[in-house]
Amino acid sequence: MTTKTKTPPASAVQPAEKAPKKAAHPTHPSAAAPKPASIKDALPVFPFTAILGQEEMKRALLLNAINPNIRGILVLGHRGTAKSTSVRALADVLPRIEMVQDCPYHCPPEKAAGLCDVCRNADPKAKLPKVVGKVPVTDLPLGATEDRVCGTLDIERALAHGQKAFEPGLLAKANRGFLYIDEVNLLEDHLVDLLLDSAAGGVNVVEREGISIVHPAKFTLIGSGNPEEGELRPQLLDRFGLMAEIRTIGDVDTRVDIIKRRTEFERDPVGFCKRFETEQETLRARLVSARANLDTVEVTDEILHKIAELCVALEVDGHRGELTLLNAALANAAFEGRAAVTDEDIKTVAVLSLRHRLRKDPLDRTDGGDKIRWGMEKVFGA
Repeated sequence: MTTKTKTPPASAVQPAEKAPKKAAHPTHPSAAAPKPASIKDALPVFPFTAILGQEEMKRALLLNAINPNIRGILVLGHRGTAKSTSVRALADVLPRIEMVQDCPYHCPPEKAAGLCDVCRNADPKAKLPKVVGKVPVTDLPLGATEDRVCGTLDIERALAHGQKAFEPGLLAKANRGFLYIDEVNLLEDHLVDLLLDSAAGGVNVVEREGISIVHPAKFTLIGSGNPEEGELRPQLLDRFGLMAEIRTIGDVDTRVDIIKRRTEFERDPVGFCKRFETEQETLRARLVSARANLDTVEVTDEILHKIAELCVALEVDGHRGELTLLNAALANAAFEGRAAVTDEDIKTVAVLSLRHRLRKDPLDRTDGGDKIRWGMEKVFGA
């Protein structure tokens, strides 16, 4: 149930700043023993298992981490509800990844497919130097230009020396990780379109003055925003795999616990993280197991019929709803340790998968989640 991304064609592209250094990735003394990628990776991050409430958002993030075919998540809700904290916490709880040292695309050292041109064309006899780091989380600021997002070409160098000098952008930095956009509803539509196309295709294409550059850009797109500040177009909403709605927690005791935990983390980040080490390791092991078993999870024709019936009952346009619902159910089954998708898996992910795909009626104030639950009562009889 996975989607294969075509490997970009080989070319002579080299990052502009470090082109001479990356020409062949010579054998490095530390190639056999991966070392930490950066000082940033050593900084404490608020533990994912320490986040209170917002179960819908946390489940959606975990499902995307297990099955990238879900195609991202949109989180809409009030400000200050741990949206960005949860994204960084998820990346921290995921297993560390190996990457080629100094490669701006975080290429995996042992795989030929999906590598950038420099890594793929390196001397096959020389081992690519490795580093180990966290899954990258890249923030896209609202004021970012298209060149900052996609990367830029040095046209002067290309014309003068005949070399394709490329300065990678945010899409390159997000490869093999997460691209997080806060206030995505305020981002210019053409940039959102560009990001969604890159996330779906797994590559970024930059064309300037007759010169074309292609590089890997496989990332999970996570957008967040406050609906009160503007809505996304329906065409863009449909391109996000899941949509989670979060609200400020109203329970006083839970709010007190949130204050306490945040204060403890700010006073002693290392000590606070140690308190949740066991829970973090348990969740990490569960994610690793779910990823390994994802392709073995079975789906019966009966389940597929129920998925289709639910989308027909809700009058969901197109077929992206069914595909997303299936991929989310597969991830949920793998996360729960099941060998096959069950009705319970569909019920768990249906609201996340379909609430933003329902037809809008300006006069109908019924919550989308309620409509989906009514639809499930018809299909599942419960």
